Amino acid sequence: MADNAWIAVDAMGGDDGLAVMLAGVARARRRYEGMRFFLVGDEAQIAEGLKSHPNLSAASEIVHAPEIVGSNEKPSQAIRRAKTTSMGIAIDLVKRGRAAAAVSSGNTGALMAMAKLSLRTLPGIDRPALAAPLPTLGDNDVVMLDLGANTECDARNLVQFAVMGAAYARTLLELDNPRVALLNIGSEDQKGTDEIRDAAAVLRGQNHLPLNFTGFIEGNQLARGEVDVIVCDGFAGNIALKTAEGTARFVADLLKRAFRSSTRSKIGFLISRPATQLLRDHLDPNNHNGAVFLGLNGLVVKSHGGATELGVATAIGNAAKMVRADLTRRIAEDLLNFEAAA
Repeated sequence: MADNAWIAVDAMGGDDGLAVMLAGVARARRRYEGMRFFLVGDEAQIAEGLKSHPNLSAASEIVHAPEIVGSNEKPSQAIRRAKTTSMGIAIDLVKRGRAAAAVSSGNTGALMAMAKLSLRTLPGIDRPALAAPLPTLGDNDVVMLDLGANTECDARNLVQFAVMGAAYARTLLELDNPRVALLNIGSEDQKGTDEIRDAAAVLRGQNHLPLNFTGFIEGNQLARGEVDVIVCDGFAGNIALKTAEGTARFVADLLKRAFRSSTRSKIGFLISRPATQLLRDHLDPNNHNGAVFLGLNGLVVKSHGGATELGVATAIGNAAKMVRADLTRRIAEDLLNFEAAA
């Protein structure tokens, strides 16, 4: 990332408040020395919080915002207050070119609405998509999109998502030719809706982009690590994401209950502790935090509302990777090449 690149952080977003946000930003700062931050929110509260993080204080500038977007606030209401909220001001810093990316743990719907209205979509993009990395059994995470920004999509939207997702995977996962698949109810060519089959036909016909279209993938294969990008509409994607998160919590809680069930089980836990810790770390959403709205004229990253210090730092680190790789320009170039060859 360029030494003069700044990241705008909505310091007031998130379920656990300012302290966790600042601790997460400070952690990211220690990992990425060249990073600088606009900390957007209540000036007095942020200044007080920075006393615990002198290293962060030296690399930050406070931007006062008198209001906060509520967790249950409707996007239409939040948009009307964009100029006075920490979320809206953080996005505006990106729009004005002062910040290279914005990161917020606040209301997802409001963040999406504000980002789309303020930054607008790239040429050739009909709708932005929400993309995030998910853990797999493979050598790297899998990028999945759309995760809820668009509940209904046509074939053109899905193809655009595939192009954007591949560009994101090349940036985040450092892959030269990411494997891309469409989420479907079966792997056979005749399965799925017309939109999915039409999108597959277009992607099979492309050979001029750095992506490898592998066909369809079913829900039980999401975490196998057999593909690098999974494309779907936001309705299916959001359900798949919530199901995966719920399953991870179920497995973790089940193991915890099993190891506490008897003295013998507790001894077994002590013996297997390194393996269970590895499992816990792999499934911990804080190690995979940071969804991005792809297709906008600027980078906006959504951190999970309940993210820990580690989770906030992970989201900011992903934003830094995108800035460093100039992801927005890369997506625009890929779309231009795709349209030219269509």
